[in-house]
Amino acid sequence: MIHKRQPRHLSLNLQLFAQEKTEKATAKKRQKARQEGQVLKSMEFNSAVVLLATFISIKLFFPYMLEQLSGFFREIYRMWGSQDFVLNARTSHQLYFSTIKVSFMTVLPIAGIAVVSGVAANLLQSGFIFTTKPLKPNISALNPINGIKRMFGVRSLVELVKSLVKVAIVGYIAYTGYKSEFNKFPQLLDMNIRASSLFIGRLILNMAFKIAVCLLIFSGFDYWYQWWEYERSLKMTKQEVKEELKQTEGDPKVKAAIRRKQQQMSVARMMQAVPKADVVITNPTHYAVALKYDADTMSAPEVVAKGQDYLAQRIKQVAKEHGVVLVENKPLAQALYNAVEIGESIPAELYQAVAEVLAFVYKLKGRI
Repeated sequence: MIHKRQPRHLSLNLQLFAQEKTEKATAKKRQKARQEGQVLKSMEFNSAVVLLATFISIKLFFPYMLEQLSGFFREIYRMWGSQDFVLNARTSHQLYFSTIKVSFMTVLPIAGIAVVSGVAANLLQSGFIFTTKPLKPNISALNPINGIKRMFGVRSLVELVKSLVKVAIVGYIAYTGYKSEFNKFPQLLDMNIRASSLFIGRLILNMAFKIAVCLLIFSGFDYWYQWWEYERSLKMTKQEVKEELKQTEGDPKVKAAIRRKQQQMSVARMMQAVPKADVVITNPTHYAVALKYDADTMSAPEVVAKGQDYLAQRIKQVAKEHGVVLVENKPLAQALYNAVEIGESIPAELYQAVAEVLAFVYKLKGRI
């Protein structure tokens, strides 16, 4: 037979194809990536959730915040207007701590809600994970060539498009919000400070709320992109999948060798039980089943060894060497081989046939 040599370029193409990352990541690869801090996460979603939660909380707490600030400034004006007020170390400390207190009272609820919403958004996307591997220094990140590739890569282009889209969203909502309330701005001249502050605050909050909702919707598209890129970064070559399968389940050659060794040990133990058997029922060439029965310890005869073809011949040979009776019964040998495993008792439907065989054997040995 003539074997044609494979073209070199075809072999090279096959090698390159084998190195292409075309396979989905395995569970082990995903777990390793997670331990290294590489998880699916959209920062746009986090930012949108925090922004939306912050503006909702400001809208809810705005009357409370306004009341706190109004009370604070009223107190300041009252102190400054008092004839007994003297600016010294004691009054300076009083003003300082009053400012800290009102700032804390007004900012704390908003900051707390922002922190909780940020943590919740992260947990919703990636779950709880603690790892210090992302903090380790990466020397390759200092390579200027890699930096240039990142600057002009696909990811940078995507980030630029995302930024332009966000600017367009914010600009459009701010323009439409301002345009819808433009006719009311001259009325601010006739309003007091409280009313004008409420008007401007509500206008800003309404626009901010709309911006946050639009950014949250936009983050859904960003999440899809992050998912696509995350899955692409985790893809594996066919060779990597094979290597991981070997590491996880063991080398097939090693497993086969272990199975062969286990079979050899099992056969050896079985052959040691053949000399203790009462009878070996044969086919006569294809099957051999060794039975043992002890009325004091067994409820029914048990199969202590069985084999087919070559193993059947070995069982018969060992039986002959140790004087175990061989009985040829083709249907019974085949039935016992197929129905009973080694160490098990024979089924009830074979009691009669086996009892006749044992009676014959015991008669030969002079036990009855």
